[in-house]
Amino acid sequence: MRLGLQDYQKIALGCAAVTEDDGKIRFHRFTAQEELFYQQRDEKLGKSFSFRCSAPSGVKLYFATNSKSLKISVVTGVATSRSYFSFDVFENASLIGYLDNFKEEELFENYTEQEFPLGKHEKSFVLSDGMKEVTVYFPWSVSIDNIEIDLDDGARIEPLKPKKKLLVYGDSITQGYDATRPSRRFAARIAEFLDAEEINKAIGGEIFVPPLVKDKLDFVPDYITVAYGTNDWSTTDGKDFYENVKSFYGYLSQNYPTATIFAITPIWRLNFKDAKPFGDFFSVESIIREATADLKNVILISGFDLVEHNEQRFADRRLHPNDSGFNDYYENLSKKIGGLI
Repeated sequence: MRLGLQDYQKIALGCAAVTEDDGKIRFHRFTAQEELFYQQRDEKLGKSFSFRCSAPSGVKLYFATNSKSLKISVVTGVATSRSYFSFDVFENASLIGYLDNFKEEELFENYTEQEFPLGKHEKSFVLSDGMKEVTVYFPWSVSIDNIEIDLDDGARIEPLKPKKKLLVYGDSITQGYDATRPSRRFAARIAEFLDAEEINKAIGGEIFVPPLVKDKLDFVPDYITVAYGTNDWSTTDGKDFYENVKSFYGYLSQNYPTATIFAITPIWRLNFKDAKPFGDFFSVESIIREATADLKNVILISGFDLVEHNEQRFADRRLHPNDSGFNDYYENLSKKIGGLI
């Protein structure tokens, strides 16, 4: 039994929309308005943010079924500078396997520059008897140009939903660079910790851009995490940083007054002592703290010590956490959030 568009629309989480074009299923984590925003921004700045929008970070399928088998067939394409990908499959919250294009034991020490085959990949998974919960985490790194999922003929399929919603903004680290598995990203694990659906709006290379959040989305999040700042520091002169931060959080606070908003400042990076036109690296946190001080539903979380200050915690040895670094990020952030809610 092959799943169709309506099935995906019922069981997909983290999506603004699931569409079908010429028989191909597409998962959109950004709304049409947000996609247009990035297209227009790219045209103005000569950037490629809209290109990275096609990576389905935070998207997953979550359903109950009595099927004894699950087959996933995908066609993957380029969406970021990384070509490795993984679909992580869980049954009753326990990992049962991956559909991927790499072997962990064959990854280089700095695997971020390795090339891996995209295109068509497929794998079958054996499921247990009776009704069970199935979760399929989608990649953060590549586009899904088509997907076909097969269950046993006549199998039951029932959509499942977490109790809450977590809206996530940030840069490459929040998108998932460089977790080998999407379920190992800090945002994915924080969503599980909060029993929340993750709606991930993070884009590699992004900075605070207030127009992105000026308009309300069509749902009310229970929690929001925002983790920008490291690219503002490394790529801008900081001239408009205070006003951008104040406007960004101001829009979120006004649009979602019942949400708890966590302002996460930048994590450690190898070159944090470098002289930049922006100024001192620690001034990023100071400015964010000042700009959000009068917003009652915004809680600042200092990010500098969330990940151990050790190059071995970073896939590229300088900026993007590896699985160990993401584990640090999750463990320390979940403790802080747990103590605040």
